[in-house]
Amino acid sequence: MWNPFKKTGQSDDDQADDAKINSPKMNMLQRLAMKKMEKMSPNEKAKMAQEFFKPENKDKLMSVLEMMRKTGQVSEEQYNLAKQKMGE
Repeated sequence: MWNPFKKTGQSDDDQADDAKINSPKMNMLQRLAMKKMEKMSPNEKAKMAQEFFKPENKDKLMSVLEMMRKTGQVSEEQYNLAKQKMGE
């Protein structure tokens, strides 16, 4: 049956980078965060990464990573690779 509310999608090759970022797979806050990260200078990005990967934030990072694995946002292979890089 024809659905008048169904979004007509374009192939990935035809979509602009901005359209890929604004895909319905990300919620509003994730899209805002992605845009903010894109506008940051490389120095700001490096500073944020250093802050994020501090040892005292490791527990938070691991819990988020575990949740992403359970919900299917990352594969088991990606999860194991991230754990290896963090030294777990």
